Amino acid sequence: MTIIAPNLGAAARGTAATRRMTRGANPADRAYQAVVTALALALPALLLALIVELTINAWPSIERFGWAFVFTATWDPVADVYGAGPLIFGTLASSVVALLLAVPMAFSVAIFLTEFAPRWLRRPLGFLVELLAAVPSVVYGLWGIFVLIPFLRTVVVPPLKAAFGWLPFFQGVFYGNSMLAGGIILAVMVVPYIAAVSREVLNAVPSSQREAALALGATRWEAVWMAVLPYGRAGLVGAVMLGLGRALGETMAVTMVIGNRHDISLSLLQPGYTMAAAIANEFSEATTSLYLSALFEVGLTLFVITVLVNAAARLLVWRTAPGRAVGTRAL
Repeated sequence: MTIIAPNLGAAARGTAATRRMTRGANPADRAYQAVVTALALALPALLLALIVELTINAWPSIERFGWAFVFTATWDPVADVYGAGPLIFGTLASSVVALLLAVPMAFSVAIFLTEFAPRWLRRPLGFLVELLAAVPSVVYGLWGIFVLIPFLRTVVVPPLKAAFGWLPFFQGVFYGNSMLAGGIILAVMVVPYIAAVSREVLNAVPSSQREAALALGATRWEAVWMAVLPYGRAGLVGAVMLGLGRALGETMAVTMVIGNRHDISLSLLQPGYTMAAAIANEFSEATTSLYLSALFEVGLTLFVITVLVNAAARLLVWRTAPGRAVGTRAL
C-alpha cells in the first residue's frame, strides 16, 4: 500500500505567507495602514493646532486681565478694558432656554414617529423634521425678525407679563430683540438634531422590551415610558447634549434676534449677547491688538465650554447606562 505524504513544505510556505500578510508585510496593507493612521491622527492634530493658535493669539489678553476676564462685565474698546461675563452668561442662558423648549418637542416627535405614527406617515414626517436642519441659519434669523418678534410682541409677551410679571424672568419693557427670541430661534434650530438622534435611539430598542411591557398589562404609553425610554436613556442624553453643543456655537440667527447688548439681565424680555455673536459682530472692527486678543480669548473660552459640555455628556452617558442598550453604545 502506497502512503502519500502531505506536502509539508507547501503548507509551511502558505503559513509563512499568511503570517507576513497578517503582520502587514504586504505592501498594499502597509499603504492602507499608513493612510488610515494618517487620517486618524489628522483630527487630533487639527484640534491641537486650533488650541495652540487660539492660545497664542489670546495670550496678551490673558496676561492683561487674567481670570477677571471671565467675570468682569465691562466691555469698553475705547479704554481697552474687556470682560466676557455677559457674553458667557448670554451664551449659557440662551442655550438653556433653547433646551427647555426643544427637548420636550423633540422627544415627543421621536416617540410619535417610532411608536404611534402610522407607517405611511413616518417616513415623510421624519423627512420634514430632518429637513429643518438643512435650513440656513440666516433664513431662521430673517424669520425671527419678520415673523417671530412681531408674534411675540403682540400675542405671547402681553399675557406672559400679565400672568408672570412678578417674576424676574418677565420684567422690563419688551422691544422685540431679546433673550427670549434668541432662545426660541435656537430651540427651532436644535429640534431636528435632537429628534433625529432620539428617533434612531428609540428604533434601536429591541421589540422584546415593548412586548414584555405589553404582556404584563401595560398600555402603549406605559410601555414607552417604563420600558423603551429607560432602555435608550444613554442615547437620549447624548441627543440632548448634541443639541446643546449646536446651540452653544450658533451665530448668525442668534445675532439677528438677541439684541446684542453687553449686559447681564435675568429677564428674558431684555436683550442679551453671546460669545459667537460678539466675535461675528466685532472681529472686523477690532482696531487694537488687545481688542483682537480679547476676541480670541472669547473664542478660546467658547471652545473650552464646548469641550467641557461634551466631556460631561460622555461621563453622564457612561454613568447612566454603562454597557446597556446595543443601539446606544455607538453614541
